[in-house]
Amino acid sequence: MLTIKVLGPGCQNCQTLADKAKEALEVVAESQPEDFEATIVKVTQTEEFMKYGLLYTPGLVVNEKLVSAGRIPMMNEIKGWLQEALTTPA
Repeated sequence: MLTIKVLGPGCQNCQTLADKAKEALEVVAESQPEDFEATIVKVTQTEEFMKYGLLYTPGLVVNEKLVSAGRIPMMNEIKGWLQEALTTPA
């Protein structure tokens, strides 16, 4: 199970990051078993940003780990973080 959070106030950069995360998730999900589960959540509350130490939006959190802050990462980076989260024991 993957939990992906896009942290930001809802600006265009936040939406772009959410779209890229969804696209990366679709690519990664193709190589997973049929019962694979993942969710993408948009988080817009500033108090929640602080819990992850996010100072600049947008932010990307994968399984409760902040992996990107203040920029829109490349698709390959996002796919790498998702694949890493899938192989890392909980």
